[in-house]
Amino acid sequence: MVNDIIADSLTRIRNASMRRLDTTTLYYAKIVVSILEVFQAKGFIEGYKVIEKDKKQSINVVLKYDEKGHSVINEITRISKPGRRVYKARNELKRFKNGYGTIVVSTSKGVIANDDAYKSNVGGEALCSIW
Repeated sequence: MVNDIIADSLTRIRNASMRRLDTTTLYYAKIVVSILEVFQAKGFIEGYKVIEKDKKQSINVVLKYDEKGHSVINEITRISKPGRRVYKARNELKRFKNGYGTIVVSTSKGVIANDDAYKSNVGGEALCSIW
């Protein structure tokens, strides 16, 4: 069993995008679905679908590439880890990579992007970053 399902999911997405695969399969968890919703809203993935097979759920993620065949995802990293949680205040979430990147934040209003957290005047645990 995987100890850190978020890190496993990000690694699977990173590896699939480096190999230029169309899709990848992730383990199912509500937090992973919330992170994928942010990725889809920001345009880093085409979409995702939750699949149930033999009473086990998994997530099929469709990756996104530009017209030259290069991955839209340049870098995807885990910020807060099970052994070391990282929390960010509202003013620390204003911009990331000059607006090209996104920090996914777990707040009291749900899992949202850093710019939405800044507008909502909330801080929280910085889960991962993508650009």
